[in-house]
Amino acid sequence: MQKKDKAAYGKVITAFRRQQRGATIADITARTALPLEQVRELVAAAADEYRARLEVTESGEILYSFPQGFVSKYRGFRRRVGRAWEKLQKGLKIAGTLIFKVWIMVMLIGYFALFMLIALATLVVSVAAGSSNSSNRSSRRDNGMGGLFLATHIFDLIIRIWFYSELTKSLDGAYYGKGRAKPKGRPLHKAIFSFVFGDGDPNGDWSTREKQSLIAYIQAHQGVISLPEFMALTGLPPDKADQGILGCCAEFGGLPEATEEGTVVYRFDPLLLRADRQDRSFPGFSAIIRRLKPFSSNPKKMNVWFAVINGVNLVFGGYFFFNALNMGAQVSNATVSLATYLYAVAYTLLRGFMADPLPVLTIGLGIVPLIFSVLFWLVPGLRFLRLKKDNEEVKLENLRKLGYGRIWDAPLTVTAGSLGSDIPECRPGNMAAAADRIIRDLGAYAVPEVGMDDRGGTVYAFTELAREKAALEKYRASLNRRAASLGKTVFDSGG
Repeated sequence: MQKKDKAAYGKVITAFRRQQRGATIADITARTALPLEQVRELVAAAADEYRARLEVTESGEILYSFPQGFVSKYRGFRRRVGRAWEKLQKGLKIAGTLIFKVWIMVMLIGYFALFMLIALATLVVSVAAGSSNSSNRSSRRDNGMGGLFLATHIFDLIIRIWFYSELTKSLDGAYYGKGRAKPKGRPLHKAIFSFVFGDGDPNGDWSTREKQSLIAYIQAHQGVISLPEFMALTGLPPDKADQGILGCCAEFGGLPEATEEGTVVYRFDPLLLRADRQDRSFPGFSAIIRRLKPFSSNPKKMNVWFAVINGVNLVFGGYFFFNALNMGAQVSNATVSLATYLYAVAYTLLRGFMADPLPVLTIGLGIVPLIFSVLFWLVPGLRFLRLKKDNEEVKLENLRKLGYGRIWDAPLTVTAGSLGSDIPECRPGNMAAAADRIIRDLGAYAVPEVGMDDRGGTVYAFTELAREKAALEKYRASLNRRAASLGKTVFDSGG
């Protein structure tokens, strides 16, 4: 089997596992939303590999089941190595993602803690230097202890702000008081990653889910669907819907056909030959809608803390980089000012561990945190702008589905106000313009008659659409679907 088919093959096997009593090609197609011909090929491969039981029914359809379970007949060394390699690849991918998330956390929190320690060390050195200039030994001792006490409390304040923030409060039982259960906090590295990159696309499997919904609707309506119904289920305008439904015909064995009234419908007879007797009835239109993409699954306060901490790192990184370029190694009492005092202390402290601290100050405390902090803000900032645009498109598409469905349900009394919605996923920024666009789009398929109601509002009557709906209902009622029944088993490979 080719590598490009492995994901589809896995879907077929999963579908068989969920329908262990037996499934037909139509059942697997409905569960996987894979093209009909591809399902035929993959089912044959699965039947061979896992020793399927085949039952031929009176209708000529084959029912596949796996009474012996899913134990592959391929058990050679090459097969074992292949499976081990696949598991190793998955493990490396998971490990790589985890390492990347932890690295981002270490960079953000690590640099913040390091800069706070440098600031604390500077404060202690400053207090100690001021104490050494005192002429009174007792006063010097008191001032030194007082300065250290002040520095300790400042550092303690920083820790408390951090400790009791939204970032780590779930780790502190005392924060919630006695008798209150601690909520299960999200791992910090995942929360930081969520702020920067989000939590993935909630509509990542949209294509599959939409096709599954479309197939279920077709199966619930005698294997027949019209173009307006297809538009209401997909949210596509007439020109794109025309191409889309022809693509579905190619994928799922559909054929266009004309009714006695000349209305074009699309029949998908192969999708009706199923063993799964699950009810497919659709009360009106219940088209699935896309979910809005959230910026992050973190609480808002948590994201604010991440932004503040990153801001601290950005300021410190810029400070050290600027002073490293301007002062370099020229650190002396004559050149040190109040603005450069922190840099001078850091240089002096590092001088005790290395001969030339300048590269560490320039790169380690300057360039690296500076670039990281800029990217830490830039990536979510650009993502936020893109997110607003994407969510607006999602709302428009969802509203088109809702609007097309309502017009199809009552085509003779359509108003722009009747196409609105209170659902957040279906509320674009300009609702009135979106409703007008829906009417114009459907009007390109069936021109409406325009009238006025008692209040002077515009009413659209899609009379041609109403005739098409009546013709479709008559056509469905006339169908004899005895062929959709599998009938009794006439051959059983399992005896």
